[in-house]
Amino acid sequence: MKNLVILGGGYGGMRVLLRLLPNQLPDDVQITLIDKNPYHCLKTEYYALAAGTISDHHIRVSFPEHPRLQTEFGTITKVDPNKKEVILNEDRAISYDDLIVGLGCEDKYHNVPGADEYTYSIQSIDQSRETYQKLNNLQADATVAIVGAGLSGVELASELRESRKDLKIKLFDRSKHILSSFPERLSTYVANWFTEHGVEIISEANITKVEPNIVFNHDQPFECDAIVWTAGIQPNKVVRDLDVEKDNQGRVKLTTQHFIPQYEDIFVVGDCASLPHAPSAQLAEAQAEQIVQVLLKKWNNEPLPENFPPFKLKGVLGSLGKKQGFGLVNDRPLMGRVPRLLKSGVLWMYKYHNG
Repeated sequence: MKNLVILGGGYGGMRVLLRLLPNQLPDDVQITLIDKNPYHCLKTEYYALAAGTISDHHIRVSFPEHPRLQTEFGTITKVDPNKKEVILNEDRAISYDDLIVGLGCEDKYHNVPGADEYTYSIQSIDQSRETYQKLNNLQADATVAIVGAGLSGVELASELRESRKDLKIKLFDRSKHILSSFPERLSTYVANWFTEHGVEIISEANITKVEPNIVFNHDQPFECDAIVWTAGIQPNKVVRDLDVEKDNQGRVKLTTQHFIPQYEDIFVVGDCASLPHAPSAQLAEAQAEQIVQVLLKKWNNEPLPENFPPFKLKGVLGSLGKKQGFGLVNDRPLMGRVPRLLKSGVLWMYKYHNG
């Protein structure tokens, strides 16, 4: 019996499971899923969990059940490609015939002293719960600093504003304009929303140091009651420790068929894969679809697909609280109520089809 081991039940790993189960998994293949949590987590909604506007169970989806799907829960500490083993909880080895690495990303602190020690995060569900406890236990008129004004920082800041109207929120952005990768019209719309709702944007920020309850911007101290870091990501440490070729962001370079060139039994999906697009849930799912095609060909001893059509990504949707939003769909900027409704609809559809 061949053993397909999937590291991480995120968007990529979940899509692989749902494509192979219940009817496409060959009779001589079993799957071992390894994750910290006994459920799939909707990472795109962690900002709302941290802000306190949704409860924990709203962002959990059960893994599928199947006689040849075994789940293992714990911390993955190492992948040994030569022994074809995954080390779990530092001492337990699980062998694989094929491996899909979908471990996601962690915060990147850019060597800023104190950033990893004195800031909160929304990169994992555990960290988001911890951030929720901190933010929602703050006293009235407390100050929250959010470092990083990409999609995560913007959504967290807007959701926190609706959750805690009493808080002072400072959003540190290293660019001249918030959401600088988006069209200027959309960027201006989001900036105006923050101005109208009393969120202070500090542009062209350069965070040089973090101390307990103090953010240093260009070495100038800003006192805060809580600091949340949303200023960049990097692949999971297990992937960073892999001795394989990577791009300048630390993501693993892959063949057209999504496996590591020198290890054709190791596939990498999602945030850890070097792909010509920014990491996202829909990109991980699209890549997972292609990996399943490769695996089925491989297991049937058929030639692997030589190439795939380009990924068709629908765009990006972001929320500004519960009533407003923004997005870029088919390169068309969307602002206001419609993108917020679209995002809610996409989330509902995902949970309906996967739950």
